[in-house]
Amino acid sequence: MVDIRDIVIGELEKLSIKATKADLNPPKDIKNGDLSFFVKDKGFDIANLKLETVSHPYIEKAVLVGRFINFFYSPKYFQDVIKEINEDPNSFGKNTILDGEKVIIEFTDPNPFKPFHIGHLMSNSIGEAISRIATWSGAEVTRANYQGDVGPHVAKAIWGMMRLGMTLPEVTEKYWNKRRILDFFGLASWFGAKVYEEGKLMKHFREREAILKIGEAYVLGSSSYEEGSRQEIDEINKKIYQKSDPEINALYDWGRKVSLAHFEEIYAKLGTNFDKYFFESESAPLGMFVAEELLEKGILVKSDGAVVFKGEEYGLHTRVFINSQGLPTYETKELGLAKMKFDQVDYDKSIVITASEQTDFYKVFLKVLEFANPTVANKTRHISHGMMRFAEGKMSSRKGNVITGESLIADVEKLVEEKMKDRDLAAAQKREIMTDVAVGAIKYSILKQSPGKDIIFDFNKSLSFEGDSGPYIQYAHARINSVLRKAKEQGIKPCLEHVENPGELEHILVRFPEVVERAQLELAPQLIVTYLITLASTFNAYYANNVIIDKANKSSSYRLALAEAVKNTLAVGLSLIGIRAPEEM
Repeated sequence: MVDIRDIVIGELEKLSIKATKADLNPPKDIKNGDLSFFVKDKGFDIANLKLETVSHPYIEKAVLVGRFINFFYSPKYFQDVIKEINEDPNSFGKNTILDGEKVIIEFTDPNPFKPFHIGHLMSNSIGEAISRIATWSGAEVTRANYQGDVGPHVAKAIWGMMRLGMTLPEVTEKYWNKRRILDFFGLASWFGAKVYEEGKLMKHFREREAILKIGEAYVLGSSSYEEGSRQEIDEINKKIYQKSDPEINALYDWGRKVSLAHFEEIYAKLGTNFDKYFFESESAPLGMFVAEELLEKGILVKSDGAVVFKGEEYGLHTRVFINSQGLPTYETKELGLAKMKFDQVDYDKSIVITASEQTDFYKVFLKVLEFANPTVANKTRHISHGMMRFAEGKMSSRKGNVITGESLIADVEKLVEEKMKDRDLAAAQKREIMTDVAVGAIKYSILKQSPGKDIIFDFNKSLSFEGDSGPYIQYAHARINSVLRKAKEQGIKPCLEHVENPGELEHILVRFPEVVERAQLELAPQLIVTYLITLASTFNAYYANNVIIDKANKSSSYRLALAEAVKNTLAVGLSLIGIRAPEEM
């Protein structure tokens, strides 16, 4: 399908007006047309514009309103777009603005030995959406995940594990109680009838219990660090880097393995597959090498036994790169990460997504990176996300009152399960829908805001089937699917033979490609979210006011074709923001 904006630009050229796609925007009110161009040049004689020269099969008319030239699409254009969507739904909205560009996008970045908290959910949701939109726009995307498998938090967790008596080889058995796991077999249906044989199910719950114990150990170590155990934990931190203590090495290797396996379960549920994994244990030595070079050049300087960057000289703030114990800080590990990315991945652009709490850090880091490798610095862009808040306020994994990402998903799943209790579905299918709807509810709540803004997560509103929620869009998709099934049973096929005059639904439907392109250009997934909720609500209004399945009405086939196009567009749009579209709910 040709880009309608190119056609409008061509028609404007006939009027001696030069325009770009960026100059064309849909009017706020559909009654005023589909695309609008504002004549900025006050010296241009708009009064004598010969709009009758506008002539194209896809343009019905052009109207002058003040200094706006408003273009109205023809019925043929809507008909052709609907036909295109239904013939090739997986191409609608694709664009080429990033063709040939290679992009690495780093997001999620959880830390082994710590809970996967709600901030990681936000980073994952935004990063996955941006990755999918970039791919849809022609880019070759590498999804990267940088995980902190060394550092003070690991030392605190291992200190806590030792205090709790979690010593190998007992560690895999001490908190493993077979009878207790057997009590969980009532939950086996959650996973489908025979997805887990007995051994795998036991292993699953054993690992879940281990994750909880590691979390408990981290909280214990964090509180004890502030209450007098700093020296012991700092010593463990050194030994982790040195790999000098067999007992600590064993606990570290086991805890790291269990944590990473647990994260993979969450990634699968969220629909993310990473292409590259980077770890602080690998970036630290490389970062130390870069930091030493910067120290020799005078970019970094020694201060009170540490190595720092005096950011005040650049309107920033001072950051420590090597602490007084001679160990690399997060800043130095980031230098190593930048080098690893550059050495291992061929990219034109690097996007990093973290919490807004790290915004000031990244300003300093990118300034230092300019001195270390200006090419990499110029290719790097940092996007921050806000905080997810509840009635209790900000959560803290250090204090142990954290709401983990996994627990949030589980809590929402329970609410979905309650809403679905009367549905006659197989256990495995019901479980799949529960997860899809729960994850959709959470992702929608995150993505409807522009990145950087805080959000207040409301459990009830997030699951509303009456608007402004992920499940509302998913339900619209499932409803149309149900309509199409019923029509098929009655022998009515979607067809564009008897076309109706385009209404609001058609006008909104055809805007999807423009929305996707703008979402890519602005790195703004919320634009797609807003579009989808508008499309879903407009279809629901159309559904309420029009009989779609009616053998006696010749328009029924057209309405089915229109409904099918809406369903396909909802599915593609949901996919672009990382939300699954269930066939039924």
